[in-house]
Amino acid sequence: MGRVGKKYAKAQEAVKGKPFYPLPEAIAAVHKNAYAKFDETVDVALRLGVDPKHADQMVRGTVILPHGLGGKSKSVLVVASGEKIKEAQDAGADFVGGDEMVQKIQEGWMDFDAVVATPDMMKSVGKLGKVLGPRGLMPNPKTGTVTFDVGKAVREIKAGKVEYRVDKTAIVHAPLGKISFGPEKLLENAQALIDSVMKAKPAAAKGKYVKSIALSSTMGPGVRVDLATVGAHE
Repeated sequence: MGRVGKKYAKAQEAVKGKPFYPLPEAIAAVHKNAYAKFDETVDVALRLGVDPKHADQMVRGTVILPHGLGGKSKSVLVVASGEKIKEAQDAGADFVGGDEMVQKIQEGWMDFDAVVATPDMMKSVGKLGKVLGPRGLMPNPKTGTVTFDVGKAVREIKAGKVEYRVDKTAIVHAPLGKISFGPEKLLENAQALIDSVMKAKPAAAKGKYVKSIALSSTMGPGVRVDLATVGAHE
């Protein structure tokens, strides 16, 4: 194991007082012990009692955080046709087009952070499954990114809509915002994200759904949350 820096060691020591913290205290501890010179991102990791190998236990969804994510807004590509192209442009989409965009991606172009597609274009977009899928960028009706209401989809993504998906180790990782937000805004974002994951519980999931929750800043140590304080102890 590599050596731990002095600042990290000091932050780690500061949060060792309790094995678990109520959510508001956990947020406050992460905020207080962030030491990097840049504006660190605060992340949450929820370990779930599901088996992602089974399709009926897959957990995914979206949530619009009350205070967004801070920093630069996501670059959005919309694949559409007809009047929907202008609607996407008016809503602030960074790139808009039809089949030519699909071809551009097939040729290696990937200068975007999110993709929205109208249902009639999914036959073309479907060709990009092997490219967009592994990056978590494939449009999906469940996350509101396959829709004729492209204007709404673009505005939500620009406002800080977070898309989450359980990984193969049954953990959901998601950003909550920047340290500069302050504890109050970070807490409200955390509650919104956790509530959304709770509501996304698959019917096929048996036993304890949320096994653990941990918060951390980009450079800081993890702080474990008392599940009883977020209604996830059952």
